Amino acid sequence: MKNLISLIAVIIGTFSFAQSNIKGKITSEGMPLSQTNIVLKNTKFSDKSSYNGTYIINNVPSGNYEVTASFEGFRTQKKNITVTDSIDIALDFELKENNALDEVVITGTLKPVSRLESAVPVEVYKPTFFKKNPTANIFEALQNVNGVRPQLNCNVCNTGDIHINGLEGPYTLVLIDGMPIVSGLSTVYGLSGIPNSLLERIEIVKGPASSLYGSEAVGGLINIITKNPKNAPIYSADGFSNSWGEANLDLGFKANLGKSASLLTGVNYFNYSNPIDNNHDNFTDVTLQDRISVFQKWNFNRRSNKLFSMAGRLFYEDRWGGEMQWEKKYRGGSEVYGESIYTKRWELLGAYELPFTQKMKLSFSYTDHDQNSVYGDIPYMAQQKIGFGQLTWDKKFNKHDVLFGTAIRYQFYNDNTTATTEADINWIPSLFVQDEIHLSEKHNLLLGARYDYNSNHGSIFTPRLAYKWKINKDNILRFNTGTGFRIVNLFTEEHAALTGSRDVIVLEELKPERSYNANLNYLKKIYSKNGNFIGVETTAWYTYFTNSIVPDYDTNPNQIIYKNLDGHAITQGISTNIDVVLNNGLKMIVGATYMDVTKTEKNVTTRQILTERFSGTWAISYRLKKAFVDIDYTGNLYGPMRLPLLGKLDPRKEYSPTWSIQNIQFTYNKIKNLEIYMGVKNLLNWTPNKGNPFIIARADDPFDQNVQISDGTAVGLSGQTVPNGQVVDTADNPYALTFDPGYVYGPNQGIRSFFGLRYTLK
Repeated sequence: MKNLISLIAVIIGTFSFAQSNIKGKITSEGMPLSQTNIVLKNTKFSDKSSYNGTYIINNVPSGNYEVTASFEGFRTQKKNITVTDSIDIALDFELKENNALDEVVITGTLKPVSRLESAVPVEVYKPTFFKKNPTANIFEALQNVNGVRPQLNCNVCNTGDIHINGLEGPYTLVLIDGMPIVSGLSTVYGLSGIPNSLLERIEIVKGPASSLYGSEAVGGLINIITKNPKNAPIYSADGFSNSWGEANLDLGFKANLGKSASLLTGVNYFNYSNPIDNNHDNFTDVTLQDRISVFQKWNFNRRSNKLFSMAGRLFYEDRWGGEMQWEKKYRGGSEVYGESIYTKRWELLGAYELPFTQKMKLSFSYTDHDQNSVYGDIPYMAQQKIGFGQLTWDKKFNKHDVLFGTAIRYQFYNDNTTATTEADINWIPSLFVQDEIHLSEKHNLLLGARYDYNSNHGSIFTPRLAYKWKINKDNILRFNTGTGFRIVNLFTEEHAALTGSRDVIVLEELKPERSYNANLNYLKKIYSKNGNFIGVETTAWYTYFTNSIVPDYDTNPNQIIYKNLDGHAITQGISTNIDVVLNNGLKMIVGATYMDVTKTEKNVTTRQILTERFSGTWAISYRLKKAFVDIDYTGNLYGPMRLPLLGKLDPRKEYSPTWSIQNIQFTYNKIKNLEIYMGVKNLLNWTPNKGNPFIIARADDPFDQNVQISDGTAVGLSGQTVPNGQVVDTADNPYALTFDPGYVYGPNQGIRSFFGLRYTLK
């Protein structure tokens, strides 16, 4: 018995002695990477790296182990080790970014799927991409995404929308966490104020997605995905200011409410109250703004581990632009011209997985948008309410992955214009189905269809087809085709209908637009032996529109004429994105797009206004490891666009020049949890007034008090009789113009410096 006890003691002592500590450092491009998960596979041993990248796993018994180091946004790295004695083992990891090629995306198919496995090409942009050129809102942040262009529509109030592949803003559907809550009135004013601190990623699909998302998803969609409270930092703050006097602050907070829920709160505040008139037209170059947005997201912990989340946002903005001497006392009057917009908006959205063994999810959202605005002496008061509910069932049958869904959308819109004699109330029920067929290891086919019923326009059917050929792990070919539809709401989409002095003429009851699209996408990945990476993605597309609704600025320079096109419109082109990550610290994201956007009516083909033929974007980053400094050089390039002139005598250029906005930023990141950044925006000091005698027509007479309209007998300076209803060229108005701020294709802000601080506590 004594011998047995002695033997057991020896064995225990041997095992106790044969234990080791595994320790090391996690880095990326030579910089420490905190919060990295280090796990010994098939054991309970694990750790997370500290702020300086170090970790330690204590008392590991003898044996063979696979150790993995993983961090979101980076490629997981695995190493095999053998523990044989009590000597500590040093094990370091150098993680590489995964270049967003194998991330999980949801936008293309309404279900989580690896981006590489998705039959629908989806572009993914993380917060690190947008930090290369810090902006105060999502609208500006998208300026460096290839094929996506934030378009300003007014020189006075700086309203804008987002173009994808040359299509106007109303063709782009903007989602927040998959919910279509940014549309109508908020297409113009609601893209600001989404706190960047809550941004998890942005997914972009170019081309029609109406078979899943319904109207407005004709040109493409942008899905703004917010952070999961479980993965968010405890606290984050990002504030910057620039030499023009703009100030922006983003705050984020996380809290765990016991074991029942986690809560994430984000606050964005932006202020610009420094009127500047560098082009000397007595009008503000940039709109003055005072904006606050509060966002809160709840994730509830359920015993079944199924999803239940809710989020809400409150948004208020006071913006104005106009003559430099404008004050609030002039609001709505005809003494001093100003455009003043008060916006109040709240949003609610949520997702709930039903308590069944089947994958069934209920999603819902509701928005209430109130706008109190005046454009000179023209008031525009509008209210919009949108409710949305959707139920999906995800079911796998052998080689079929089927998604069934039903949705209902409630729309309320009312304003004080003559075009809206009574509130427009619409209920739109929908049914859709999608079947992704796994034909073989390399071939996938996706079929989908959607049926919508609109009380004003009847039944609408939109099918889609997608095919993916995974040639090998580094080469993927995708083909997508489908149809789209769009129901226009003129006064919520067309800002030119409210500002300036053009009359808006609607010649007929506008029918829904229809589109037919095909696109071909090819992805190539190249890995070198020394760790360098190059990714090349090219897409060619063709879209044909019927019943297209394009504002006609040409027939009568004093009117904007709306009707369904008696013909067709076409947008076609090709775009390429190149991602380069070199092990010497250099990263490059370069994109180029060439496109042709035209309309054909009565066999006459013309280019669409405010659409460039070619564009380019770039983001070049380099890390000075020893100095703890990152350098980011970003920019974009746009080719000539046809611009909206006010007549044959208008002296402004009919086409814009080729123009470019370029920026540089330096970020110092040696201090724990803190980044200090500074730089210069618009290095070339480019503004659209260069080469033009003026930008705003008749800026000295914004109420057209000295404009003479012909009665059919008036004679102009040329000695010719001016047709009835048109402006007479006089000594005071030699170019026969009316006040119009719509000649705008780029930002009026010149060169400016900026400085900011970014603090994150994980």
